[in-house]
Amino acid sequence: MTITFYSNFLNHHQVYLADEFYKILGDNYHFVETEPMPDSFKQSGYPDFNNRPYLIKIYNGKKEQEKAIELSRTSDVIIIGSAPDLYYIDRLKRNQIVFQYSERWFKKFQFGYLNPKVWTHWYSHFTKYRKNRYYMLCASAYTATDVSKIFAFPNKCFKWGYFTKTPLFDVQRYHIQKQNTQTINIFWCSRLINWKKPDMAIKLASYLKAQGYNFHINIAGIGELYNKLQNLINSYKVSDVVTLIGSKPNDTIVELMRLSHIFLATSDKQEGWGATVNEAMSAACCVIASDKVGSAKFLIKDEVNGLLFKSENQKDLNEKVIYLFKNPDSIYKFGQSAYETMQNVWSPQNAAHNFLNLTQAIINGNNDFEIQEGPCSKANIIR
Repeated sequence: MTITFYSNFLNHHQVYLADEFYKILGDNYHFVETEPMPDSFKQSGYPDFNNRPYLIKIYNGKKEQEKAIELSRTSDVIIIGSAPDLYYIDRLKRNQIVFQYSERWFKKFQFGYLNPKVWTHWYSHFTKYRKNRYYMLCASAYTATDVSKIFAFPNKCFKWGYFTKTPLFDVQRYHIQKQNTQTINIFWCSRLINWKKPDMAIKLASYLKAQGYNFHINIAGIGELYNKLQNLINSYKVSDVVTLIGSKPNDTIVELMRLSHIFLATSDKQEGWGATVNEAMSAACCVIASDKVGSAKFLIKDEVNGLLFKSENQKDLNEKVIYLFKNPDSIYKFGQSAYETMQNVWSPQNAAHNFLNLTQAIINGNNDFEIQEGPCSKANIIR
């Protein structure tokens, strides 16, 4: 089987899956970059993966462009993350297998959606081919709902996402270390911007402090809200229990996740996926996530391997944290289950194998084939 993945540039959310495809398929797998990584991403810490043998960089010249176009015609399967029409529209007309790969579409209302040209684009690129071998890999629990609004990809939406490292480590050693700590350590990590809702962690701290609990919250990240959040910490008088630790290398972030009892993912519906949820679960940290975070309803089974709270609802977040404070065994039980979920279900290795099994079934015309759990299982519409 030959598979070609088209996207803007290879990043740390995609490379581990791409590596797995290459391990299995060898030179029958390619990743086509349509643009170089912007300097702003490099400056913010994105690693460079230019040495991967399966990379084709169409911005490097005509030879690379021609190879990418040829692969768009001859590959058994292509995946489109972000690419010009010439790499897949003709393929759709020939009814060859194409997978789109997308976060949710309607993260917030935009007046542009009312423009007839937008609807014409949606029809010509999606709805028109609803009966073809054209499928959606949903990098959000809400993608299937969004595409159904334009009658695209009927019963052809599959769970997908971003696939971070899932390293093996001594989970029990970290659990024992945390159990021997009197202070409950809570961790928040992302860009400090409005829709990530970092202020919810500070308001939580004020509530927990008033209840007399022994805890500490570390907030990692940089962004436009940094000074505002520091002022909020001071105004709530929680500087003794909340620390803004700024930007840290990824290895440091992972270690902090392993040492923390609870990880908070507080973003609203604008969070397309939320890879920190993957990373925290892989670190055997108990995650409490907003139910509108794109990854949350795919990765987290509520009260099994983590907790979900109603998006932007401070009271519900507070109550979920209090539940864990009163039931500390659940912190370790949920963390262990989260680690197992990432190792056994949502790993890059499992995603690659599931995708190959699904596409082989499609090629063979086996319409009854269905993956029951995890990547490539059916993504349902959320009403």
